[in-house]
Amino acid sequence: MKNRLIAPSVLSADFGNLQRDIEMINESQADWFHVDVMDGRFVPNISFGFPVLKAIKKHAKKFIDVHLMIVEPEKYVAEFIKEGADLVSVHYEACTHLHRTIHHIKDLGAKAGVVLNPSTPISVLEDIIADVDLVLLMSVNPGFGGQKFIENTYKKVKQTKELIARHDSKALIQIDGGVNLDNAKKLFAAGADVLVAGNAVFSAEDPSKTIEYLKID
Repeated sequence: MKNRLIAPSVLSADFGNLQRDIEMINESQADWFHVDVMDGRFVPNISFGFPVLKAIKKHAKKFIDVHLMIVEPEKYVAEFIKEGADLVSVHYEACTHLHRTIHHIKDLGAKAGVVLNPSTPISVLEDIIADVDLVLLMSVNPGFGGQKFIENTYKKVKQTKELIARHDSKALIQIDGGVNLDNAKKLFAAGADVLVAGNAVFSAEDPSKTIEYLKID
């Protein structure tokens, strides 16, 4: 995995033309597919589960990054990995036994990430940062697409970068929520490695060109 990665969020794709949008991502300069799974309990929305991931995997030619916005994620990680997830991220706020869940994901052969909501401080990662492959910072409150970017995210990116360095961790920093052409460069400059982009890509007149612009330094 390399820095300055773009992960279009499939949640914002056209589900009537899902294969078309997956093939667009395959042919674009995007690096990952980002798949948001919501259960209507941890967040006030329901998205999709195993059958949709299986359909994405059938056509996707790139790394599949699954973000579980669900309660008791430990019950489902094995199935998501079986159906094609290369990386599974779980919320700190939803995971009672975070260390156990992170290592369960890794034991199953996938990369493991931990997610923080906007109001959760970086300090809670002190004892897990060396074990994770990715830290996902939510830059909106999870549950819906199209929300306004929370400006405090820049500070949290820098704090996360410092924590990673202090513990000699290899974790990447991912940002999800309100990412667009106006803030992508600044997020990369602050230390982010992976940007999730949903509406910014799929509502664009030329999604592939927008992905290219998001990567430009």
